[in-house]
Amino acid sequence: MTDNKPTSGGDDVHALSGAYAVDALEPDERARFEAHLRQCADCRDEVDSLREAAAVLGADEVTPPAALRDRLLADIMAVRPLPPLPTEGPVAAPVEEAAPAPVVPLDSRRRGLSRVPLLVAAAAVLIAGVGGAILKPWADDQPGTQLTAAERVLAAEDAIRIDKHFPDGADAAVVVSRSEGRAVILTDDMAPAPEGKAYQLWLQTPAGELEPDRLMPDLRDATVLLDGDASRATGVGITVEPDGGSEQPTSDPIAFYSLDS
Repeated sequence: MTDNKPTSGGDDVHALSGAYAVDALEPDERARFEAHLRQCADCRDEVDSLREAAAVLGADEVTPPAALRDRLLADIMAVRPLPPLPTEGPVAAPVEEAAPAPVVPLDSRRRGLSRVPLLVAAAAVLIAGVGGAILKPWADDQPGTQLTAAERVLAAEDAIRIDKHFPDGADAAVVVSRSEGRAVILTDDMAPAPEGKAYQLWLQTPAGELEPDRLMPDLRDATVLLDGDASRATGVGITVEPDGGSEQPTSDPIAFYSLDS
């Protein structure tokens, strides 16, 4: 994976890294970005750094200076929009002489735009923090909650954790909460999938069938919330599949977590 440019989906896929870092993408956008993420080392590095920043913002308590809210609002109002991208063809003469605006390379503009979702989220977090505890605007559509869906699973009283250690030194743990009906996988130093392949997650039904779930991002350290209903699942599997995933497993699981043991 030496080429950091996406092969499909357009350059605008870079701009999704901020929203992906705070789990704010729609399922189709997330799938498109995760496919791109496997090919783009720059975006993987950026997602890692943005998640670290989000974790710092997610502290339980914050006591900001009294004037922070006013200053943030004033700074936001002072942000100057980017000039329009240059177009071909004749350009009308300006009404008044003015110093030409510096031309910002297109790639730099797009990279800057990718940070906008997190900056907006950070401002919202800090403003909400003036009143006391931080409220996370990406907290899975439950008004007033301070936990994301993944955090609720990890903090649930009935949470069960199953750890596995791989021969290459990587670790991957599955945490399931029946009351939340969700499962989370936590990876530590997990090597990326082979080129042209992806790690796919599966939920096993009480009948013993593996139902396809989401693809895992090519990040060594990740916290991934499974999409499916885990309230009655009997296991979680990880297989190596072709890029884009499969409807049925094409390989034996590299790891299987029995949830009934």
